Amino acid sequence: MSRPSRARLAVAAGLTAMALAAAGCSSAPHHTSSPVAGAPGVLSGSITIGSYQPLTGAAAPGASEIAPASAAYFAYVNAHGGIYHRKIIYKYLNDQGRPALAPSIVHQLVQQDNVLAIFNAAGTAPHLTVTPFLNAARVPDVFGVSGCPCFDAPPTAPETFGWQLDYVREGKILGAYLAQHFKNERIGLTYSSGEAGLDGVRGLRYEPTSRQLTTTQPATPAASQAAALKASGAQVVVAFSGPAATAALLTAMTRLNYHPRLVAANEGADPATLTALLAKTTGATPAGPASALTQGIITDGWLPPADSASISWITLFRTIHHRYIPKLPFDTNVIDGMAAAYTFTEAMLRAGPNPSRQDLVNAITAGLPQGPAVAPLGYSPTSHAGVTGAYIGVTRGTTITPLTGVVTTDDTPTGPVTPYTGSQPPAPASGIPPH
Repeated sequence: MSRPSRARLAVAAGLTAMALAAAGCSSAPHHTSSPVAGAPGVLSGSITIGSYQPLTGAAAPGASEIAPASAAYFAYVNAHGGIYHRKIIYKYLNDQGRPALAPSIVHQLVQQDNVLAIFNAAGTAPHLTVTPFLNAARVPDVFGVSGCPCFDAPPTAPETFGWQLDYVREGKILGAYLAQHFKNERIGLTYSSGEAGLDGVRGLRYEPTSRQLTTTQPATPAASQAAALKASGAQVVVAFSGPAATAALLTAMTRLNYHPRLVAANEGADPATLTALLAKTTGATPAGPASALTQGIITDGWLPPADSASISWITLFRTIHHRYIPKLPFDTNVIDGMAAAYTFTEAMLRAGPNPSRQDLVNAITAGLPQGPAVAPLGYSPTSHAGVTGAYIGVTRGTTITPLTGVVTTDDTPTGPVTPYTGSQPPAPASGIPPH
């Protein structure tokens, strides 16, 4: 199928990603196999993978940083020998966050560009439009940018694997924290109409916090939401929404002189993204009032905070950021993109020197190490869930500071939220997954 005209604007971005990811390949002593052509997307000197991303449009703030960050990590891998001497070529095109554009892009990537896999495709609604095709064609569909638990369905979608903490688990973790720390407060709830909002609310309602709710506000204009929340007397507001909606809610509450404690899901709480949005919509300077509005937001984190100088993963990712994408902010989105790329690299190395698509799927279902995530990954023959836990943090300055240790849970109504007793492994000294 030919490339859609609306995606044509992003070809330059995709080619830039390909050039960046393919830059600099030198031999490394631990990549010792002879390069031999293999499965679709696997040539003697390269492995091509593809994706669609909201590089423009309403979903772009913050999310548009993820794919360039992944491409930067792949460029680092290529500069250190690649995957058994093969360079990773990462081709991502712009779907503008629109479900109508994703199928044409994915058909092009699979049928014309002959990619090995679809990697880190963004957004729940676009992803749902292509999952049946990818599974029918037996194309690995790995580590999507979505927390929808629907992508953890091995019996019906054996090629599809989640990546980030799923929204139900996130709702349970936030709900457990609220029940413990705000048990006497009146709580208001606002949420988007998509899976992120609906599944987050579902998880929250599994926890005792639901008995404290004074009002529940679905997706409506921010001014209406803020007015209803204020009228309910909510002292704490919980928001399951993206960054644009969170920024609009903050602005509306400020105009009403309404200042409850805000608890926001991870997707809508990145300080750098929120500050930029607030500065744009209010005309305030990022370093002034716009930044002030983000302070004190409680959220969850399933990757190390961006300012964690003592954590080796942040040291590694910051080094790669400074070398390959210095114009992007070093924030949660960049860390997310690099962490997913690291985990994909680990899976490819475990898939072997001449991998088929099925080898990649087998490597993931066999289980992958925790790596950059703060909690274990859930991959197994019966689970395609990614990160299984998170910590609770608060926005201070331009980053999120942890308030608690890491807890883990499942996405069932009765599964407990329990402290994680393990520890995050350090990043390998080479920055490349051991194998």
